[in-house]
Amino acid sequence: MVSTLEARIDQGTGREPADIVLKGGRFFDLVTGELVASDIAICGDTIVGTTETYTGRQEIDITGKIVVPGFIDTHLHIESSLVTPHEFDRCVLPYGVTTAICDPHEIANVLGEEGIRFFLDSALETIMDIRVQLSSCVPATHLETAGADLPIEKLLPFRNHPKVIGLAEFMNFPGVVHKDPVCMAKLEAFQGQHIDGHAPLLSGTALNGYLSAGIRTEHECTTATEALEKIRKGMHILVREGSVSKDLHALMSIITERLSPFLALCTDDRNPLDIAEQGHLDYMIRTAIANGVEPLAIYRAASISAAKAFGLRDRGLVAPGWRADLVVIDTLQNCKAGLVLSAGRIVNDDLFATRKPVAPVGLDSVKARHVLAAHFGVPATDSESPVIGVLPGKIITEHRRYKLPTDGNQTSVDLTNDIIKVAVIERHGKNGNHANGFVQGFGLKKGAIASTVGHDSHNICVVGVNEDDMALAANRLGEINGGFVVVADGKVMGEIALPIAGLMSLEPYETVRDTLHDLRKTAYALGTTLEEPFLQVAFLPLPVIPHLKISDKGMVDVDRFALI
Repeated sequence: MVSTLEARIDQGTGREPADIVLKGGRFFDLVTGELVASDIAICGDTIVGTTETYTGRQEIDITGKIVVPGFIDTHLHIESSLVTPHEFDRCVLPYGVTTAICDPHEIANVLGEEGIRFFLDSALETIMDIRVQLSSCVPATHLETAGADLPIEKLLPFRNHPKVIGLAEFMNFPGVVHKDPVCMAKLEAFQGQHIDGHAPLLSGTALNGYLSAGIRTEHECTTATEALEKIRKGMHILVREGSVSKDLHALMSIITERLSPFLALCTDDRNPLDIAEQGHLDYMIRTAIANGVEPLAIYRAASISAAKAFGLRDRGLVAPGWRADLVVIDTLQNCKAGLVLSAGRIVNDDLFATRKPVAPVGLDSVKARHVLAAHFGVPATDSESPVIGVLPGKIITEHRRYKLPTDGNQTSVDLTNDIIKVAVIERHGKNGNHANGFVQGFGLKKGAIASTVGHDSHNICVVGVNEDDMALAANRLGEINGGFVVVADGKVMGEIALPIAGLMSLEPYETVRDTLHDLRKTAYALGTTLEEPFLQVAFLPLPVIPHLKISDKGMVDVDRFALI
């Protein structure tokens, strides 16, 4: 609903009635911090009047309510919501998230260019403004096997697409610092455009070198100390609170009025169940204010500061000439969206019904078959074994070592110390790799949990107490073309099918939400103590987060960036 320049001027000056007028409420001025009693006049997709009285063709009474700018999620992987972009739009926009800056990194690692096209085609149809950062690290590392390879030559045709902002999170920070030719080619091609960062715990001169490549934003900060160093060096910090990575509380102290111009909010990875139970960015805002953060600081981070960080100069304020992305809430503290406008359009089911569908892709991406219990054996050793140490609420892991029990010539699990087996199975039909190891911290007492969501190459990852259940879980994933599976005592206890690239469901988000609810209870019944066991499994293969991970090629010592 784009308006003409003439119409905007006529409606802003009051010569003509506005298309829509929100009457009787107040808006939160993110410049002064004031709550201003005012009509808000809208022409097409643009705000044309504030602080004056207006008449409108459609007038909406919002007496007693507060209007804030639409929220901007500055970094997320829509695939991690387990639903399509269309369903993500329908799920999240009613919570006030009017702009989402996504990296289709997950589907790109499975399908390559086909996955990126699917996202760009979807972004042209959604009501929410979905912007795309082109996936910079496909594959993420040579230490694992991805389904695709995206050198710079394959990214350049997408660079000028109207929904593309720039280059997505450059997670291969060792490649940047050491001037890897593949990394350098991508960085050179996107100089002058936005380049998103991903450099957990990087500091000192290595951070300086990384930033000298033109990288400006970072969502991987897990401490205030880390965030402050990066802010001082010119980075815009994207405070993250997802389903697994929960950094909001750790970074609460930096969310101040002084630093808010250099902050934004993101979810990175958040599933429909958590959205239904807690919310989205609105949850972050409520939580921050409840913990003493000034409303002006957190609302700035949620909108105007985020917009500026990514060059979206048309949104983020309730002011004439700005995009009419608006959220009507009861109070600043509760941040409950009652009415949402996206580009001047009232968000409701009728509006969602105007979207054109986009055909699904990657419906046969799980090539792994005929997995046997014998494939999960780990030869006995006299020395200590490397063990991945899971940290609840974080994707960072620890590198631990234990002397594990043996059974004949095989190393066994150690339930007394909460150590079970973990395996990654290549599922793209490239080489059939299969690697085994051990993980501590899941709490499983029996059974197995398996997933085709396995960051970043999205091979099959399975954790379990016994090999028979692990094999059954892995094979079942092939039968349903990807998803999550829970097995115990030789039976499939629960599952959710994710047939789009092994990452996303074909079902409505409500179905995914309800299925996840039941599946989580099934996993809890096996003894797991993790709040998000499925996403925790999915992050075990991620080989670019310290300190110990597993890939289809074996255990990875990330501190040395090498297989062990």
